[in-house]
Amino acid sequence: MKKLLIVLALLLPVAAQAQYQDRPAPADTTLVLSLDDAIKIALSENTSVKVADMEVQRTKYAKKGAYGALFPQINASGLYSYAIQKQKVYFGSDSEDEGSSSGGGMAGMMAGLVEPIMYYIQQLYQATNTPFVPYVAPVTPADESSGDGAIEMGRTNQVQLGISAAMPVINFQLWESLRLSGDQVELAVEQARESRLGTVASVKQAYYAVLLAKASYDVYNAVYENAVQNFKLTESRYNVKKASDMDMARAQSTLAAAIPNLYNAENAIYLGLWQLKAVMGLDLDRAVDVKGSLEDYAQHMFYDINEASEAPLDKNSQLRQLSQQAEMLAKQIRMQQYAYLPTLALQLSYNYYTQSDKFNLSQWKWLPSSTLAVSLSIPIFSGGQRYHAIKQTRVQADELALQRENAERQLRIGIRQSISTMDTAMKTYDAAKEALTSAEKAYDIASKSYQVGKSTLTDLNNTELTLTQTRMQVAQAVYSFVVAKAGLEQTLGYDFTEEK
Repeated sequence: MKKLLIVLALLLPVAAQAQYQDRPAPADTTLVLSLDDAIKIALSENTSVKVADMEVQRTKYAKKGAYGALFPQINASGLYSYAIQKQKVYFGSDSEDEGSSSGGGMAGMMAGLVEPIMYYIQQLYQATNTPFVPYVAPVTPADESSGDGAIEMGRTNQVQLGISAAMPVINFQLWESLRLSGDQVELAVEQARESRLGTVASVKQAYYAVLLAKASYDVYNAVYENAVQNFKLTESRYNVKKASDMDMARAQSTLAAAIPNLYNAENAIYLGLWQLKAVMGLDLDRAVDVKGSLEDYAQHMFYDINEASEAPLDKNSQLRQLSQQAEMLAKQIRMQQYAYLPTLALQLSYNYYTQSDKFNLSQWKWLPSSTLAVSLSIPIFSGGQRYHAIKQTRVQADELALQRENAERQLRIGIRQSISTMDTAMKTYDAAKEALTSAEKAYDIASKSYQVGKSTLTDLNNTELTLTQTRMQVAQAVYSFVVAKAGLEQTLGYDFTEEK
């Protein structure tokens, strides 16, 4: 008897501590959330939602950058070159006389005409103050002739500065690619919407899991309190020799078995709150709690589920993305087909050019030049690259069509599973509520009978076990319904604002 009392003295403070830890923190430090509050916080703080919004912004920047191809592309350039060996030109024929500097025949006559012109050009480029010297044809003796008849061209130092602009005038492939970049923005927006739908569903499931853990804790806490009362009653009867040693041992073991369940239920609450904070994007050390109970959602369990089974899938995010990808592939095919068409571009350039044999910047003479060109490009042959690229994209479009068909089939299966789960939960809830009323009545009768000694502790424990199971079935039925409903809403594409 003394050993039993010692064990009991050790167990009761532990249970009392478990009850104390479950008490909510002070109101000024605990953030008490409703389901709507948790969803709103998650939509603004969840990491996946933030990343999806940033992806939308990135694609918008990419679209704006793609439209820049329609505007002139302006570039400045600069060039400096040093002539290690100047270029030479020849005038005349290979058969010209060895003793003549200009050769004979037509070639010699042309050389005689060009030489003065080149001399005067050289005079214009020379930055000197010497008076202008008339041209005198050089007389080269036959024995002093170089023998090659070559004339050097250009100067040692060359500098060129310029600016150029180019823009497309007719380019069907470019125009179609711009439409494709706009579709990429729409696809990113739909992906961000899918991220929000997933976040809302995850928040709901985590929120309902906390409510289920709290419901389980209430059930096991009631079992513990009943075990304490039954132990005290059995102990008082045992002290007056009205209860056997078996009854006393059974009461003590029932009390000891109730404590681990209470701890497990309490730990489930903490784990559920951590999961909820993680989904919401809050600090895990932040003290939070949830409002209400699962029973608050029981009144929303009953409605015509056939309406949900016939709901269209036009708002489903996955099917929307597949449809947008199909449109993008169609535009990509058109863009590849436009590669067969000619393109027209406009180019404008303006340059300053100077040459000098001396590196004297102050005496360099700069000469401007400008050009305006229209460029026409006609594709003729590419080795079959364009043809096979179109074939490849068409195969991708066919694959995407099959994927969309399979995705719609899987979504229909998911909808039926959710509806079946909801229907089963509603039936289970009805049956469990009726059983709960009977179980509570049976436990009250058994408890009173045990108090007056008309029933045994075994009978009381059996009725309490039935009561505990029935309470858990009621809570589990509501939880199964609301979780299946959250999954169904995600599949049908109902976002938070539309649901409200």
